[in-house]
Amino acid sequence: MHRLLGIAILVISLGGSAGAETWILEARGVPFDDASPAVPLSYAALDDAARPWRFCVLYPHLKDAYWLSVNYGMVEEARRLGVAFDVFEAGGYPNLSRQIEQLKGCASEEFDAVILGAVSYSGLTAEVERIARLKPVIAAVNDIDDSGITAKASVPWVEMGAAAGRFLAERHPRGSAPVDVAWFPGPQGAGWVTFVEAGFRAALADSSARIVATRFGDTGTEEQVLLVEDVLETMPDIDYLVGSGPTSEVAVPILRARGLEEKIGVVSTYLSHAVYRGVVRGWILAAPTDSPVLQGRLSIEMAVRALEGTLATRHAGPPVWTVTPDSVGIQVTQGTLAPASFVPVFSMDAVADPSVGP
Repeated sequence: MHRLLGIAILVISLGGSAGAETWILEARGVPFDDASPAVPLSYAALDDAARPWRFCVLYPHLKDAYWLSVNYGMVEEARRLGVAFDVFEAGGYPNLSRQIEQLKGCASEEFDAVILGAVSYSGLTAEVERIARLKPVIAAVNDIDDSGITAKASVPWVEMGAAAGRFLAERHPRGSAPVDVAWFPGPQGAGWVTFVEAGFRAALADSSARIVATRFGDTGTEEQVLLVEDVLETMPDIDYLVGSGPTSEVAVPILRARGLEEKIGVVSTYLSHAVYRGVVRGWILAAPTDSPVLQGRLSIEMAVRALEGTLATRHAGPPVWTVTPDSVGIQVTQGTLAPASFVPVFSMDAVADPSVGP
């Protein structure tokens, strides 16, 4: 059901650049509580913004295609609504102090609101609370302590991990022959990693799959190459490598170079361009997607609504669905990933005509 629903979301939300749009989302029954029930939401997007607002946008990094897709969604929605933004990226999850300094810069009067993709769950709380006394702060994608947050465009990352875990559990139900899994959750301390890991481990509890190695690390490809190669050197009989988009991206060529692509399966906890190509070619078995393009668009929407006094939904995001070789198609690339030709946009001015590109 989620697979079909996911396709519907993306076709509806990306069906045109002008005029009213309706997005199929899930709101949380209790805002900022990912454990609260999901409430299906038919979200009527704004036609335009009342003023050419300017947003200070912070990303953890732009080192992989996931955040590039978030950026693309923001560009599309900012252009459609006639608002502006400037992007500052921390350069990676270890760089909390850099993001704190960038957040301080968002206090400038040139910015009307902040959209924050956080590198840490709680490390930015004090500065968020200070900024929130001056302007709205919208959390985007990554989970964060909700103190001071005006709204959140995100999905429960527990569900992302659980979706990957359920895929393995369905292949290897309890009582079947045991299989060994190497698990690469992501950067230790990042807001989303704790939740992904909890969901993944819980979903595997009723299966024959067992986690025999866990490797935390930044989502840069160099770091992930070292982690994957370390596991393969020490545990050559592993059955699955499961981890973030960059983990899965580097695992494919490493396994092929070692002649292990038929022996060891790869599962990603989220979708990127390279992961999608791997799924299409059968090299990656599955990847849940949280539709990062739509999350980027929704964060812009929430910032505009917060400023204009029309913010009714404080916490929502797209439903999570799983992409496999049986469910790939043009809807996936249109709705969850930036076009292959897209390059990051770090600064965008408001345009009078929303049909004009940045």
